Amino acid sequence: MDKSFNEMLWNQFGASIDMLENSLKACPDDLWDTDSKFWYVAYHTLFFLDYYLTIDADKFSPPPPFSLSEFDSEGAMPERTYTKEELLSYLHHCRQKCHDLIKGLTPENSDRRFINEYRNYNIFEILLYNMRHVQHHMAQLNLLLRQNGSEVPDWVSRAGLKY
Repeated sequence: MDKSFNEMLWNQFGASIDMLENSLKACPDDLWDTDSKFWYVAYHTLFFLDYYLTIDADKFSPPPPFSLSEFDSEGAMPERTYTKEELLSYLHHCRQKCHDLIKGLTPENSDRRFINEYRNYNIFEILLYNMRHVQHHMAQLNLLLRQNGSEVPDWVSRAGLKY
């Protein structure tokens, strides 16, 4: 991977993470834990952002206080509602993990694979898949904000954290 490619990839993936952060910050307290499950959509997004950034999927473990509840085959919710501060902290963890993974991509290691029971992708493809997943749910969160009369954050063109 050439440095300019890695930088472009980070600029766009990082912008997706920045947009997710802006949506979380824009959520009013009275929308956080309602039937809309704003907090849960945000948590789900962060959980899988973190998971898909773990190239050896079998070794994935989210940071405390989070659990592996998203892997529950029955669709069980986490044991409690996570706070905005907890999810913003998780987002910062994921942002750094993503930045470091992209910055460390080289021609020699880019053929590593993310493999689980559903996917077998090289690093580049799992990064694109992951970015699409973040954007999908960030758009859902922005729709919830708009439907509840809240201001929707602006579009982010490039990552705030420089490469």
